Amino acid sequence: MISTYQRLKRQRDAGEINGFTLIELLIVIVVLGILAAVVIFALGGITGKSAVAACQADGATVSTAIASLEAQYPGTVVTQALLTGTTDGGPYVQSWPNNTSHYTFSLNGTGTTPSALQLAVGTGSAAAYVGPSSCNSVT
Repeated sequence: MISTYQRLKRQRDAGEINGFTLIELLIVIVVLGILAAVVIFALGGITGKSAVAACQADGATVSTAIASLEAQYPGTVVTQALLTGTTDGGPYVQSWPNNTSHYTFSLNGTGTTPSALQLAVGTGSAAAYVGPSSCNSVT
């Protein structure tokens, strides 16, 4: 075994064997792992910001659709069916916004104004959507 080690050492010193040792490979893997951890930690807050931006965009889209429906059909009770086009009134929204892990939009069915739009954040109860600031509690 000693003779094999000495023979391999002579071959490596002479440049006949090229490659990396196990220690060199392990050091590279550890350094890459540390870099990956730093990047993941730095990007952790981006998900929450994107959920807030998506909530704001979805709320604006649905509010605009409700306002368009009311302008074309004054006095019409706003329902999800009218917004998605399953009746003669639309479609004003092609598909209903759905991001149930962060927020949910719904209609309370009692009014014809954009205040009929409800926003539920997470598993909380629904409250009236009054604009982009309604999405500030989305995580």
